[in-house]
Amino acid sequence: MKYLILVGDGMGDLPIADLGDLTPLAAAHTPAMDHLAENGDLYLLRTVPEGYPPGSDVANLSLAGYRPSECYTGRAPLEAASMGVELAQGEIAFRCNLVTIAPQEDGGVTMVDYSAGHVSTDEARQLIESLEKELGNDHICLYPGVSYRHLLVYTGETNGLETVPPHDHTGREVTEYRDRYQVVPALAELMTRAAAILADHPVNQARIAKGLNPANGIWLWGEGKAPTMRTLQEQFGVSGGLISAVDLLKGIGVYAGMDIIDVPGATGYLDTNYQGKVDAALAVLADKDLVFVHVEAPDEAGHQGLQAEKLQAIEDFDRLIVQPIIDGLAGSDFRVAVAMDHFTPLSIRTHSDQPVPVIIYDSRQQGVGSGLPYTEEAGVKSGKTLTDGRQFLEVLLAG
Repeated sequence: MKYLILVGDGMGDLPIADLGDLTPLAAAHTPAMDHLAENGDLYLLRTVPEGYPPGSDVANLSLAGYRPSECYTGRAPLEAASMGVELAQGEIAFRCNLVTIAPQEDGGVTMVDYSAGHVSTDEARQLIESLEKELGNDHICLYPGVSYRHLLVYTGETNGLETVPPHDHTGREVTEYRDRYQVVPALAELMTRAAAILADHPVNQARIAKGLNPANGIWLWGEGKAPTMRTLQEQFGVSGGLISAVDLLKGIGVYAGMDIIDVPGATGYLDTNYQGKVDAALAVLADKDLVFVHVEAPDEAGHQGLQAEKLQAIEDFDRLIVQPIIDGLAGSDFRVAVAMDHFTPLSIRTHSDQPVPVIIYDSRQQGVGSGLPYTEEAGVKSGKTLTDGRQFLEVLLAG
């Protein structure tokens, strides 16, 4: 038996008047997911436990079979693992976004773009390497990642610093949150000096000349120390592989003991290499028990408030990931879960913590399935609930 977890990050949403009071998921053309839901079981899963932030870190830990209450220490340590950065005792990892910020006349700042216009990985590497050369020291080390997503490792005390994700504040004043870094003078100075270096960097000068948002600042968040996690093999007796463009997901996979499959051209956006992900998923299942395939594009569109792009991302996930993977498994026995990690409503451009609809389909299943399409409303109508990630994976692996 083979097992699959297919995740469309942030697909969940709220009804939208322009879509006839449907959500993007309900309005999108998704025959593959609808077929699996109608002929399988449909559940509501609480991926974000009460009291936890509705981040992709917490939610995807749940989809990987973990209870965040038992292992979550922060987002950045997971990303560090994906980059091969082993945190020593006393070291704290921060997610380091390249962002576009705009100064105000009164000295405040506005978060124009949490992704610096989805700065390319090649451009970003040059910027981060310049910052590391100029600002790195015995207590601060910067590591380049993918697009706008990077890592900073800090040795020292954080003095109660509470950070916020930049994607929660797109287009808003963030002076209050910037000023929080003053409790850690080394980090406050780092961010100030980084902005000066980035402003004059040739990469940003070229972006401005092209009319693109410059990566003119860094934003530190998601801090934490290394977690302690048992692997999927230790917990459930299964081997697996994980496919994602996002370091966070890869880090979860590292701690879960899964093989991390790097797919060329996987960008984390609409232009990602879908076929490469399909081919990689089927290759994983040739010698592993389980594959976890993650697509970031719906979440990115949600954060930007782009309705047409979110519809496209959902339909691409259905047409270019779900259907070809199912076709590739024709004639074999498998159980597949299709899910989102959380909602990313277009109206608020950030995550929310509602329970998410989850399909669990068994290729051997006979008789009547749920009879419901794959939508947020149908998940509620199903009347079936899963309380946490561990129960979810136990149900998936039960067949």
